Amino acid sequence: MNDMKRLFPAEFVLPGHPDKLCDTIADRLVQEASTHEKRALVGVEVAVHRDTVTVTGRIACEAAHTIDVGRAVRDTFATAGYGYPPPSLCSGDCPARDQGSCALHPAWMPAPRDLKVSQDLCLGPLLDGETDFRAVSDDQSIVTGYAVDLPGTNFLPAEQWFAAQMARRLESLRAERLDLRLGPDGKILALLEEDGDSRRVTAVTASLQQQIGGDSIALHRAVLEVLGAQLAQAAALVPGFSPDIPATTVVNGAGNFAVGGPEGDNGLSGKKLVCDAYGPRVAIGGGALSGKDFYKADRAGALLARRLAKLVVMTGGARECTATLAFFPGDERARVLSLVDGGGAQLDGRRWEPLLDLSLAGVGDCYTGTTDLTDVARHGHFVAERPWETLTVV
Repeated sequence: MNDMKRLFPAEFVLPGHPDKLCDTIADRLVQEASTHEKRALVGVEVAVHRDTVTVTGRIACEAAHTIDVGRAVRDTFATAGYGYPPPSLCSGDCPARDQGSCALHPAWMPAPRDLKVSQDLCLGPLLDGETDFRAVSDDQSIVTGYAVDLPGTNFLPAEQWFAAQMARRLESLRAERLDLRLGPDGKILALLEEDGDSRRVTAVTASLQQQIGGDSIALHRAVLEVLGAQLAQAAALVPGFSPDIPATTVVNGAGNFAVGGPEGDNGLSGKKLVCDAYGPRVAIGGGALSGKDFYKADRAGALLARRLAKLVVMTGGARECTATLAFFPGDERARVLSLVDGGGAQLDGRRWEPLLDLSLAGVGDCYTGTTDLTDVARHGHFVAERPWETLTVV
């Protein structure tokens, strides 16, 4: 390989992936608690295996005991695509009316109504003085933020943006092509080659849950069509991005993928941290985002680090920037440890730090309740429409 060429991998998963189910359930509970009380404290984790869902942690807010955890779990599974097809989809003598599914409208297990939801949650109000103390870090945290001068990708690494966009298109394919008999689970992995300012996707593998008897050849063709459309979009938005379809495009390379979701693998919240961040090109701090409220240092810090790195790039301070921040227990404001450009040179943070509110209270007060956390958990924290992604540069 030419010394100038570098390969960058990236992956993304669909909403029915077991780990993403857990992230989404966890964030559903964060969102529900925030409707009870703005400074609600939430720290929860979720695990799934087959038809069993386990939710643990603490939710502290007004009327915390009224939060319907079971409903949040079942709604998450249903909106991800699990369960039996609604009778309205089938007419006449369709076997789904009696059997619960048919060739065109299969049932995907576990069905929401059959789930066993186990919870070990500390539910109750915030303690005396705890509301004000939400502005203070109750834990230690290391966080990283990243931005690169590619407005077409919302300043994200091109490969991670591409994988996330492909996942969105594959998610839509399931709804648009019922004849393919696709299930809710799936994932995508892409390899991007960079040669200076030129970029091309060299290989793609997609694993998409498909009912036994589904047309695998038609699925492969459909994925190629989706891939072509996404490459064309990338070429239009990102300078130097090739629209050519890679010679290596694999669909369900391990064979039939009919048993998926929690029936095929167990899941746990917080396991898709690299997908949630910037892909493997950028180091992560290690703290999960989903399942934590916006006053928690892991989540608030990740947003602050991203905003700081993005500000450096948008103001011309560097073409590429990685920001590393930390919180000590008792800190009200993030500690800026380093700002590093793409060549490894240290940048003087004093130019940009005064331009942002780096406090926990600033994040929690500004962003709690401002966006749908189900969509955030499923599709990413750093897409353009998120409120914390907006920066005004004068």
